[in-house]
Amino acid sequence: MSQRFDEMKQLPTPCYVVDEAKIEQNLEILRGVMDRTGARILLAQKAFSMYALYPLIGEYLSGATASGLYEARLGMEEMDSSLENHVFSPAFREEEFEEILTYCDHIVFNSLKQVEKFGRRAKECGKSVGLRINPQCSTQEGHAIYDPCAPGSRLGVTKENLVQGLAAQPELFSYIDGLHFHTLCEQDADALEVTLAAVEEAFGEYLPRMKWINFGGGHHITREGYDMERLEHCIRRMQEKYGLIVYLEPGEAVALNAGYLVTTVLETLHNDMEIAILDTSAACHMPDVLEMPYRPPLKDSGEAGEKPYTYRLGGPTCLAGDIIGDYSFDSPLKEGDRLYFQDMAIYSMVKNNTFNGMPLPSIALLKKDGRCELVKQFGYEDFKRRL
Repeated sequence: MSQRFDEMKQLPTPCYVVDEAKIEQNLEILRGVMDRTGARILLAQKAFSMYALYPLIGEYLSGATASGLYEARLGMEEMDSSLENHVFSPAFREEEFEEILTYCDHIVFNSLKQVEKFGRRAKECGKSVGLRINPQCSTQEGHAIYDPCAPGSRLGVTKENLVQGLAAQPELFSYIDGLHFHTLCEQDADALEVTLAAVEEAFGEYLPRMKWINFGGGHHITREGYDMERLEHCIRRMQEKYGLIVYLEPGEAVALNAGYLVTTVLETLHNDMEIAILDTSAACHMPDVLEMPYRPPLKDSGEAGEKPYTYRLGGPTCLAGDIIGDYSFDSPLKEGDRLYFQDMAIYSMVKNNTFNGMPLPSIALLKKDGRCELVKQFGYEDFKRRL
């Protein structure tokens, strides 16, 4: 492992580094679920879109799923064309829909109004049409921003709205091949089991007429200790009881614990406590630190006060709250030191930004043989083109 970090010392910072061996390890776990159950697992590109690894991912999974036109095109262009390409959007744009039809084989709508508007065209093009449902069953605690079952949610059709809508336009049901729900966030299979019971209670009368069901994402399948047996029981229940093809579309599980964000200490100072300013910004380069909030693991560090020297790590932007967190170290930090944040493959490069004119981190691939390959670097023109 030390040799691999020696390779990373040659990289420019800040830099995302994705571990190819760890990605493959996660994929093997996911492929095992597919092999044992017959379920189909898709890469949710919203969490991890490093398309340099799409050929590898395509060797293991059934395809990809997108949240809109650009992800749909990326999946089509960079993943094996023989694999499935799904898309969901809360509302599709008329001027984009014809292009989406050229990229995707499964199209999931968020409402019966969207099915009315686009469903016939999708079916006439030979696409499989899905409808996102809202089982109104919250299983999350502390992450309301990620709860599609919260009151007033715009995501998915409730039972009441579905019953009323089909009563007014029963012909719309003939367009629908499958039901899709996405309610989990970094959760175990016990939450899925609870959700499935709610789905059956609310929408069970429709399931025998479907071809497939999509369990969405948020399944932490590759996390140590995940209840694989319960997950596979949930999959088989839907297959055996209703004759459905079962889809899952995890994003985090594909790249969980498979990446680093390498950063350099620019300066240290003291203001009631020791502070280190890095060339990496929470606001720009790891937005989930502020949104979740989330404290990323950091190699060779401890909690505040755990080791002899505690520092507040902050970014170089003007935002006062651009703080990654308080960490402790065995030795004092000094200008030029390199730090290695872990679990930085997911929701990082897909959400980063250039606030304050911050340069985007470079992207590198840590190969299985230990070599580091610089995949992409960004400069001033990348910043300017975004404005």
